[in-house]
Amino acid sequence: MIEIEFTPEDVARTRFVVSPLWEVIVSVRVLKGADELGIHRVWSEQVRARVAAARVDLTPLTDLVPVPTRAIAGFLTPPPTTPLTSLDVELATLRATTPESLTTSSAIPPERMAALRADPDRELGRLAETIETYWELALAPYWPQILTLLQGDVSFRARRLVEGGARHLFNDLDPQVTWDAGTLHVQNRFTGGRRTLDGRGLLLMPSAFVWPRVFSSLDGGPQPTLRYPPRGIGTLWATPTRTAEYDALAGVLGRSRATLLAELTAPASTTDLARRTGLTPGGVSQHLSALRAAGLVGAHRAGRTVLYARTQAAETLLAAARSA
Repeated sequence: MIEIEFTPEDVARTRFVVSPLWEVIVSVRVLKGADELGIHRVWSEQVRARVAAARVDLTPLTDLVPVPTRAIAGFLTPPPTTPLTSLDVELATLRATTPESLTTSSAIPPERMAALRADPDRELGRLAETIETYWELALAPYWPQILTLLQGDVSFRARRLVEGGARHLFNDLDPQVTWDAGTLHVQNRFTGGRRTLDGRGLLLMPSAFVWPRVFSSLDGGPQPTLRYPPRGIGTLWATPTRTAEYDALAGVLGRSRATLLAELTAPASTTDLARRTGLTPGGVSQHLSALRAAGLVGAHRAGRTVLYARTQAAETLLAAARSA
């Protein structure tokens, strides 16, 4: 068990971030077998086929992400400085890694680390190029739906914080995380002890590829970080299915608008809803406008993306359809 002590300044500095580079690293773990329960099986099968067809050498990246060990070299995942950074910005930080920051573990091939330390500029540049190639094959085609899930979780957690403060936020974060009297308790089979944040606060990072684990990075580095699975992770690769309330509402609202309401189990963008429903983006936008005017859908901006969510009135309507 890890016990993280918070001061008032730590609570004030705690914030949420999303990191494309972190998703690269932990998704490599999944491809290498760290998905015992098969939650990402649909994605893994598609990506393995795409990587094989491309015939690219990903070893500069995959060698640095050993499995089954949970340890991830810190230099691979620099903490983001903004809530929603870009992969390009994170790769620029990676390329600028200093030689003394090139930490390793016994599971990483020694020759790989020796090459990195012998010529950091060349090898870090090669690593960044490999990550870019991997991103285009493995994550770029799926990033809109992944990002929608992550941003939806951040929006939900922000509401929890507003409604009930830090206790309300942390006690709902994950079953492995609990809050008590200014201390955050994180279950961990491999390490334990008390940690202080020294006024730096804690970065909270929802991550699509960490479930069912929580990853903490608390020792050393510029910013203590806790990575946790977002709400609704089990629906990320799911094919939408019809429900009783979907059919019931279709007779009242029309099939397209009922479909959109049924899909909004978590906040989603117009692009993501179009992909999931088969409707055109223009059609989705038109239907959402009508639903919003009727008080069944609300909208909020997350970075450059507008996310839509069901209102309480919509939840009541769905509940009535279920009971009927």
